[in-house]
Amino acid sequence: MPEINFNIQWPDGTQQSCYSPSLVVKKYFTPGETYELTEFVAQSRTALNIASDRVQEAYGFPCSRALGQLKQIESKAAEYKKLSQPKVLFIDFTE
Repeated sequence: MPEINFNIQWPDGTQQSCYSPSLVVKKYFTPGETYELTEFVAQSRTALNIASDRVQEAYGFPCSRALGQLKQIESKAAEYKKLSQPKVLFIDFTE
């Protein structure tokens, strides 16, 4: 199963490299696009859950790394919810 990393920039300018065990994230994000925080989290949740499900179909267990990445994204996003219209920049994919 092809893995992929993707790089984002949080509303405060900090950057983060994220992991997906599947290329499905390419269906949900476009490099260079800016997403509303809630939209980014929702799309991350959908893509990473699908990626984890694909691992389960192939190997018989969900991908703990993808689910951990999702929890990290959700936790970090919670820090910015009080900001006015927080946005996340989707920088790029790295394979």
